[in-house]
Amino acid sequence: MKKLLVITYYWPPSGGVGVQRILKFVKYLPQFGILPYVITVREDKASYPSLDRTLIKEIPDIVKVYRTDTTEPFGIYSKLLGKKSIPTGFSNEGNPGNFQKFSRFIRGNLFIPDARKGWVRHAFEKAKELIEKENIDTVLTTSPPHSSQLIGLKLKKEYRINWIADLRDPWTDIHYYNEFRHMGYAKNLDLNYERSVFENADKIITVSNSFKELFVKKSDKIDPSKIFVITNGFDSEDFTGTGESSGNEFIITVTGTMPENYNPYAFIDSLKEITDEYKDVSFKLRIVGSAASSVTDYISKIGLDKNFELIQTVTHDKAVEYLLKSTILFLVIPQFKNEKGLIPAKLFEYLAARKTIVCLGPLDCEAAAIIDECNAGKTFDRNMKTRLTDYLRQLVNQWKVSKNLDVKNNLFEKHSRYNQAKELAGIILNRVS
Repeated sequence: MKKLLVITYYWPPSGGVGVQRILKFVKYLPQFGILPYVITVREDKASYPSLDRTLIKEIPDIVKVYRTDTTEPFGIYSKLLGKKSIPTGFSNEGNPGNFQKFSRFIRGNLFIPDARKGWVRHAFEKAKELIEKENIDTVLTTSPPHSSQLIGLKLKKEYRINWIADLRDPWTDIHYYNEFRHMGYAKNLDLNYERSVFENADKIITVSNSFKELFVKKSDKIDPSKIFVITNGFDSEDFTGTGESSGNEFIITVTGTMPENYNPYAFIDSLKEITDEYKDVSFKLRIVGSAASSVTDYISKIGLDKNFELIQTVTHDKAVEYLLKSTILFLVIPQFKNEKGLIPAKLFEYLAARKTIVCLGPLDCEAAAIIDECNAGKTFDRNMKTRLTDYLRQLVNQWKVSKNLDVKNNLFEKHSRYNQAKELAGIILNRVS
């Protein structure tokens, strides 16, 4: 089998979306003749947004995992704010106080490209040891945190390796980037890091065509043909439940975070109108994860609090269970720069749950195109409240007759983690151009 060194900060028992992509790659790559060796951070030293120990069982026995030390400032940050988890994009911090604003400034100007950069030195030393001991010639680094890409950059300069950089998110174009209030020198240093990674990586993988277009523009030295798109996806083995919604409730589920900048209010207003119209139907809007206080306050303000349920972050398998027991699923494309290229990772698990999806976002975004392609629901812009309400009314009327709005086709299957690992294997083995 061909050996592949995988360098990832997020790895079980880390929870959250970030760990899913690389875990599933590693899970299925051995079936295509590739043996991953994984370097990650020690659990007791890591700064994880959440924990999910159920994911540990998905690591293949054949895969060796090496955990290293790290040096990070987040321990002090957590103690001062009384937090047990670490925000990765401020989606869970709500309206920041003065100390939080100050900490962002410190983060943006002293810890470049990010506050996990203290891991670079430790992971680099372990990577050198494995490359030499195991005679490994191909390395895959995945981010965020984008400091992980600096490990690949250092390895590329020291060894004649084939370096693949996988970026789930933009770097300096991420929507919350300006929250760090970078000074001139810090921003230039970060831009230089980003450009060096894009210019020196042998291949780059990202999750959407729009992100690929964004990356190509970073330097005139970047060959577009070396950038590949492998979207996020779903693991068929996670969706072995019945897929039947429970009871006679019309349950609308959202998984993950619902920050204020998601601006879901057009949907909430439409839902309120529908609940007032259908007094004979029991509705429930369920968020499994977290929501900004501004969102939950608005739900209460318009009188939907009796129809609302907030379930704090759960394990991945439990989140899937909630999806399968839903009537329909609600997806929001947040409003910010480059929003059209954002394809929420949860979309693919929504598809795998076979539930009708109601999406709020730009009609020409890539997520909307995937929903259309899979005939799995509809997307509405925020100024299309009347059409959105009509669609919800249509779904409720169908449900009253059949109690089932499940999507019957299998068009989503091309987005399976198995198929994506097959794509990645082709890139690693130079079987694609």
